[in-house]
Amino acid sequence: MNHKIQYKGYIGSVEFSEEDKIFYGKVLGIRSLISYEGENARKLLSDFHGAVDDYLETCQAEGIDPENRIHEQL
Repeated sequence: MNHKIQYKGYIGSVEFSEEDKIFYGKVLGIRSLISYEGENARKLLSDFHGAVDDYLETCQAEGIDPENRIHEQL
């Protein structure tokens, strides 16, 4: 099982809570806490994509540059 997912240059973790029966994760490599969850893989990916899109939209609305240490390392 792959424990990382990627979207628009952002990498997210993939974890599973047996107790809650849910997948969850957070965007890695940035200071902001961006988390997501889903009852299955498709919902997890959808929520991850939405979380990244929301983060980028919020940064644009506030006039700040979004963090992305992955691109900074390239």
